[in-house]
Amino acid sequence: MPTVAIVGRPNVGKSALFNRLVGRKIAIVHDQAGITRDRLSAPSKVTKFPCEIVDTGGIGATLDDGFAEQVAFEADIAISTADLILFVVDAHDGITAIDSALSQKLRKAKAPVLLVMNKVDHDKHESAWSDFAKLGLGQGIAVSAEHGRNFGELVDAIDAALEPISHALGETPEMRQPEGIRIAIVGKPNAGKSSLANAILQDNRTIVSDIAGTTRDAIDLPCQFKNEHFTLIDTAGLRPRSKRDTSVEVFSAMRTEKAIRRADLTLLVIDLAAGITAQDRKIAQLILQEHKPCLIVLNKFDLYHPGAKKKNRIEEATEHVKRELFFLDYAPFVVVSAKQNESVELVLKEALKIRDFAQKYPSTGVLNRLLQKAIEKNPPPIDSKLKRRMKLYYGTVATDKTSELIPVPTYILFVNDKKLLQQSYSQYLSHQLRESHPGPGIPIVFSPRSRERRDLSPNTFSQKSH
Repeated sequence: MPTVAIVGRPNVGKSALFNRLVGRKIAIVHDQAGITRDRLSAPSKVTKFPCEIVDTGGIGATLDDGFAEQVAFEADIAISTADLILFVVDAHDGITAIDSALSQKLRKAKAPVLLVMNKVDHDKHESAWSDFAKLGLGQGIAVSAEHGRNFGELVDAIDAALEPISHALGETPEMRQPEGIRIAIVGKPNAGKSSLANAILQDNRTIVSDIAGTTRDAIDLPCQFKNEHFTLIDTAGLRPRSKRDTSVEVFSAMRTEKAIRRADLTLLVIDLAAGITAQDRKIAQLILQEHKPCLIVLNKFDLYHPGAKKKNRIEEATEHVKRELFFLDYAPFVVVSAKQNESVELVLKEALKIRDFAQKYPSTGVLNRLLQKAIEKNPPPIDSKLKRRMKLYYGTVATDKTSELIPVPTYILFVNDKKLLQQSYSQYLSHQLRESHPGPGIPIVFSPRSRERRDLSPNTFSQKSH
């Protein structure tokens, strides 16, 4: 698809404009300069012609975090590969030295440049932004990304520029690149999430640094593997809530948690060399609470007991995972080294296996036979407080329609009193169900519902399933 790059100096409203064009709050919008570091990209939701919108870090400011050179490099890549460039300036500030320098650079770009004068909230600001014509990039369009002012005019201008490009590429308004399987890459800071994304893409698409918290936004990265479409979502590392000491980090954590919820599959990336920590377990609990399919990626295998035999190292890593993440026992794992590009292809191979198994959950009839057999083998215990035993009348299967690629079935159990389904017995039923239908990577979710037997229609269950 054609690419539309948003460039400009820091804090002119590029991320706010990006969010409006892609129809969701992906980029963090903050008054602090230099928040965006990586190139963020997502398909446009508002233009007539399909295109990829790319947000870049601010160019021309000296950032005190040591990322200025890498941010400028990412922006240069976006400019050189874009089919259309949106040059965003702050109408309130007028022309700055950085704006002038950037305009000289953009006039030499191969792609057409559209001047966007942002933060024009009222007509009274007209005299402030009219001077930008001096930059030699045309009259431009005055907008307010925050309030949506003149946004339709901007979209029309983008479509007008994209139309000949789209026709030349054979694109039509109906052609949109499929997202495919959405995979959220999550973990604590410095686990190697961005390195893993770059290794899978075979491209330095995200900034990698030893500094914790390098990635701030949740970055959508489309890719293909074995003719299958994927969208990798590289996320910010999650620190404990008590240690999130800035508003930017809080926003980053919110983006990561949202990425987990909208993903079809989560990759829990663990620094194997450092071992599984309490924070790794908390992130695993978050995945479990969201009932998300999961694949554990044990990264930095090259640093894990490097002197021992590979077979022994894998066996030890296996025991470590089973012991420390016992509650996430449904998640398979792969052992990789993103930095050394070792066994990285196993990640997407395993993701496809999880996708295939997810379509093979038991039918209602098979489910009831399995449950009946499990109860006959080991009846539910008597509740010590209620002095009653759970009675299972019937079970059925429902799936979440929001994730059709990797559906997570919910097993609805009609019982005499849902309070009687104890956690230990729920785990027992899970193990019995998984013996017949393994479903690696797919959680088993029970939803007990209290019903009296007389409340159930005779046609909804069989005598055998009682």
